[in-house]
Amino acid sequence: MTDAPPAAAPQGKGLAKSPGALAGLKVIDLTRVLGGPYCTMILADHGAEVIKLEPPQGDETRDWGPPFHEGDASYFLGVNRNKRSVGLDLSKPAGREVLLRLLEGADVLVENFKPGSMEKWGLGYEEVLSRRFPRLIHCRVSGFGADGPLGGFPGYDAILQAMTGLMSINGTETSGPTRLGNPVVDLATGLYSAIAILMALHERERSGRGQFCDMTLHDCGMALLHPHAANYFLSGKRPVPTGNPHPNLVPYSKFRTKTCEIFIAAGNDPAFRRLCEFLGMPEVARDPRFATNGARVANRAALTEILERRFAGEDGHELTRRMLEAGLPAGPVLHVDEAMAAPHTAHREMVAEIGWYRALGTPIKLSRTPGGARSLPPRFGEHAREVLARHGFTEAEIEALRREGVVVETRRR
Repeated sequence: MTDAPPAAAPQGKGLAKSPGALAGLKVIDLTRVLGGPYCTMILADHGAEVIKLEPPQGDETRDWGPPFHEGDASYFLGVNRNKRSVGLDLSKPAGREVLLRLLEGADVLVENFKPGSMEKWGLGYEEVLSRRFPRLIHCRVSGFGADGPLGGFPGYDAILQAMTGLMSINGTETSGPTRLGNPVVDLATGLYSAIAILMALHERERSGRGQFCDMTLHDCGMALLHPHAANYFLSGKRPVPTGNPHPNLVPYSKFRTKTCEIFIAAGNDPAFRRLCEFLGMPEVARDPRFATNGARVANRAALTEILERRFAGEDGHELTRRMLEAGLPAGPVLHVDEAMAAPHTAHREMVAEIGWYRALGTPIKLSRTPGGARSLPPRFGEHAREVLARHGFTEAEIEALRREGVVVETRRR
């Protein structure tokens, strides 16, 4: 572990108010796109020093716009705050030597190269890194892993949504399999990878040894299939898309009101009885077709018709507020801009602001060591000289690396 140099405290909202639970942790980040960068931003939000080593072309999500800010796309800006950027050409032997020097004292290495790339460069975990850096935790994020029938193949979020069954349960009977609107497999892989790293760090406290974390989009996508996989394992029936309704619970769906669409949920029979009492129709809960959840699932269409008629004349915002106050789960269906502007979003500091920069805040709220935004997403190669100097490189060495194209300060298009 190392201590990064203190930075001037930024001014804004949703900012870190402590060094963070992971202060002193040093992470070398070789990842690009989303799953890996999302993982390392979680660590950085909570105090880890994250050094992002970008290829000469830069992280390609810098180009995934519009919108852009000074040449960098929102896609990149949303998952790369609190990091230091160094442009480094690992295809050159000298670049790999720089990496090895930066790994001195590092706790974690995260990369998402095609499996076999690190080994080809003489940087494989088993043969090289684990022996040279026995306490290092090496987390690899890939599409399918290094072996097996699909081992080594490339993977993107939507491809894995398709191949793990996620698309097949999303959408409606008429739409057919539908991609989820956000890159849920990439995001889940980032989350699971952060969990794996923290587990390995905890185990290292006992053993004194690092280990390899083999994280794949395939496995993380499949891990999101509850309850559909559980239903299939028990019934043997192929799950089908149900649209907004829950496959196992009724009512648990979206309804239209006079002013907006709302979503309501009744997680058990007593909750359904309370819902019916609140709506002034207790007789519905006593109807044998709806008295139990199993009966409601079997008679979903009939109950949906009753509820749609009941909600049609209501102000959805006012109704769901009264339902929440009565202890009944409900909420208006908000657009993204409405959710960002909601008072509770501000109360929970879920929008971070530093000057021009606005992004989602951290959802992890710790009482003594809160995390949050600390610094802006880095410009390409912004911290190269600073990072290298801190790791013992002389000015002459840095200049030579720059001249030879090993350390890259301007993106190669």
